[in-house]
Amino acid sequence: MKTDQEKRRVLDRLVAHYGRQDWWSSENFIQDWVSMILIQQTTSANADRALTNLAGKFDAQTLLNMPMEELQELIRPAGFFKSKSQYIKNIMAFYLEHGGDLAAFENVATEDLRKQLLAIKGIGEETADASLLYVFKRKVFIADQYALRLFNRLGFGPYKTYRELRQDFMPLVEEKDVDLKLCQEWHAVIDVHGKHFRSQKEMDESWLMVD
Repeated sequence: MKTDQEKRRVLDRLVAHYGRQDWWSSENFIQDWVSMILIQQTTSANADRALTNLAGKFDAQTLLNMPMEELQELIRPAGFFKSKSQYIKNIMAFYLEHGGDLAAFENVATEDLRKQLLAIKGIGEETADASLLYVFKRKVFIADQYALRLFNRLGFGPYKTYRELRQDFMPLVEEKDVDLKLCQEWHAVIDVHGKHFRSQKEMDESWLMVD
């Protein structure tokens, strides 16, 4: 089994290689939250088209009150617009039920908050962790498909599920020198690298492992 030091080496080398991404962070966290729903089972280009249609409407109460048919039409480019529109409303309702203020969650333990998020229809494990990382500003590791494929290729697995990979990597986020920003960058560079690998199947990744 690979050590935490070896896992950390891969992550830090990805950050050093690709540079800071400042990824997936708008000035409006509601927009970020909606993005996490829209990107499910579609391309970033399609999700972006739906986000453009929603410009000026990234307010929790506005989205919750919007007629379902209108919301469905606006997010149609992202696909699965009927289910996604309901998921968006579910999240906004959850947020407003807690006073419409992120401060209401500050004293909730990260894993407890994760359980609350997973109880919302439309939020799976990856979306819950993305919400924790980018909306609630909690240090978590997002074990998405790019991460699973990368660490299986490098011989850290075999990992078969999101939960298995996440459990193995979560201890890294508790290291003293790991802050929120670095956790966000790890997720970003894993995805950037995964997209490069997808288009270059013969890519040499040995540099991520050598001492």
